[in-house]
Formats: sequence, C-alpha cells, structure tokens
Amino acid sequence: MRCIRTQDAVGHVLCHDITVIVKDVKKGVAFKKGHIVREEDIPELLKLGKEHLYVWEKDESMLHEDEAAEILRELCMGENMKPSAPSEGKIELTATCDGLLSIDSERLLAVNSIEEIMIASRHGMTPVKAGDKLAGMRVIPLVIAKEKMARVREAAGDAPLMNVLPFKALKCGIVTTGSEVYHGRIQDTFTPVIEQKVGEYGMTVIGHELCSDDREMIVAAIHKLRDAGAELIMTTGGMSVDPDDRTPAAIRDSGARIVTYGAPVLPGAMMLVGYLPGKDGGEIPVLGLPGCVMYAKRTIFDLVLCRVAAGVTIERSDIVKLGEGGLCLNCRVCTYPNCGFGK
Repeated sequence: MRCIRTQDAVGHVLCHDITVIVKDVKKGVAFKKGHIVREEDIPELLKLGKEHLYVWEKDESMLHEDEAAEILRELCMGENMKPSAPSEGKIELTATCDGLLSIDSERLLAVNSIEEIMIASRHGMTPVKAGDKLAGMRVIPLVIAKEKMARVREAAGDAPLMNVLPFKALKCGIVTTGSEVYHGRIQDTFTPVIEQKVGEYGMTVIGHELCSDDREMIVAAIHKLRDAGAELIMTTGGMSVDPDDRTPAAIRDSGARIVTYGAPVLPGAMMLVGYLPGKDGGEIPVLGLPGCVMYAKRTIFDLVLCRVAAGVTIERSDIVKLGEGGLCLNCRVCTYPNCGFGK
C-alpha cells in the first residue's frame, strides 16, 4: 500500500472501505475496498473528509485478492458445483444438483494451514440440494505473494478438494424378518419408514419379502431380491444379540462381505453394513437395520443411506469415525442434515 493525495488517486485501487455516515439516516460503505477511483469520485471522497487515500500498488510478485480467490476456487471446485463472481475478495460455491458433498479433509487442512489462506465449507459426507451453499474462500490480505499461492497449489494437489456426488435412483429390496410379522400377529410398521427414507433419494422398492426367523428363509429372500435386480438390499428385524435374533448370521450366510456389525452411533448401534456379490459382478450393499430406524427421526441409517445413494463404498473406518458426532440429540425440531449429527 501507499498513501497518496485524493486528487492524484484516479485509476488507483482502494485498499480499504470508505464509510459514509449521515446523521439519523444511514451508515454504510460509500466506496468498497478494491474500487478503482474515477474522476467523478474525487469530489465525493473529499466531502467524506478523505484528503489522502491508501491505494494498492501492484507489482509482478503479488496477486490481488480477487485473483487469489480465483486460484482457490480452481483448487476447490469439482463436479456439480458452480462459483459466484468474486465479491470483496470472496468466492462462494453452490451445488448444481442434489448429491453428497465429498471433501478431501486432509488436503483441505493442508491448504488452510498456510497463513493468510481461508477456505470454509460444510462438513464432508453431508447430503445437499441443488442451490445449497457449499463453501466460501478468500485470502486474508488485499494482496498476496505469488510464491505463497504456488505453495497453496502444491498443498492442494492435482484433484479438486471438493465434489458433489449425485444421488443414484437405486432399485431397492426389503427383507422383513420376524415370526410376529410373518404370521400376521402384528402389522409391519417398519417397511413404510424405509420406503419414505429411500424415496428421499429418488430410490424405488422393487421387492419386499416377508420371512420368519429362519436363517435359510432369510438367505433365500436376499438372493431372490438380488436376482430380481435389487441394487440395495435392506433387512429389518432380528438385529440384536438375543439368541433368537438370526438376521446378522443370515446376511453372513448369504455370502455377503461384512464390513461392520455395530456402529458408535446412537440411535443405531446394532447397524450391519455388508456387500453381497452381484449376479453379474460387482457388489450390492446390504444393510441390516436396527429397530430404532422404525421410530427415531434420524439414525445411523440416514448417515449410511446418503453415502450408498451417492455410490460411495463404505469401509469400517468410515463407520468408526462417526463416533465423534454420532450422538443424536433428538431435538424437538429436527434440522438434519444441518446439525452436528454424524459430523
């Protein structure tokens, strides 16, 4: 920056906001930081008491904040998002489709660890809708060294830091277990909940099998749904550790690769996540749903379903990491996913 007479400032860039105050009328910004001073601005600036101005003196080793923000935008922006125009040195990204926000947390941390750099985002693995704000980025000073932005590029790597993974309209199968439902002694109130949940992601239920607590019957039902073209299979009932709860064993007997049986999440500790070999190759997600899914507003099922809908393969470490933030507070007014649950 350098200080010059206001009359000599035409063509120069302001380094700071200039405020106007009119008694009982307004207080606001008359000229924004970054404004290029014009001849007609001089009388107004003098009226505001500005005999001198601090202006930006650019050299070849420095970048303006808007130019630096564009570099950060380039490093952050992946698939299915769009940027705003730079405004006061800041650029924001919004989603262009419904999907799952995916963020490389380690690389984002590496970038934000460089002094004078700022990228703020939503949590990764959060479902978002088209038009939702995802992130904002800027550098702290008005100008920044090109050498520092080169370090930012190196820390960020070649791939975008963020992507929105679009949800897929998967074909689903449901296996309802339990002799009480199978024999008609009680009404099945679980399946409607699942249908509503998968419907949030544009999925459809193509098959529903009722089984007793017989392991072989459950295995046969899982295979039947797979052969019918189900791309996601969910089982309900019999998911606890009681001796007569046999669904987890039946899922294992079906040939599914068990990722985890149990999760550090409440509600939802008895969740099972597995993958069944597909009829024509690949793997089909199989989810053993604990009873809490039937009555709690949000559970481990919500945290897992959005990932499955976006085509994310779930590893055991993904479930283990949910422990911090895995306690739902069951708020009277539920704001999920805009809350701390699963973050």
